[in-house]
Amino acid sequence: MIEFKQQGDCCQVLGRLSQEDVKQLWSQRKTLVATGTRTLELSGLEYSDTAGVAFLMELLSQHPSELQLVAPSTQVKRLIDLYDLQDFFNE
Repeated sequence: MIEFKQQGDCCQVLGRLSQEDVKQLWSQRKTLVATGTRTLELSGLEYSDTAGVAFLMELLSQHPSELQLVAPSTQVKRLIDLYDLQDFFNE
């Protein structure tokens, strides 16, 4: 189960983000992150598979000049390193 919790200009991502979650969230991808959000905080993201990381990149592409992906959890950081995506994430 995944939760997007908006707190001012930060949106916390909590829970697990799998391929099944991505399928369910895909139609909502343009409204999950509020306009004006500056950071998508990932420390509460316990698990993500590659589809989940691709979904995060999709969210980032919708707000390229304003949104930063920050504080990836240890498990998510492994995928970031595996796919050489460090340039898109801030620790």
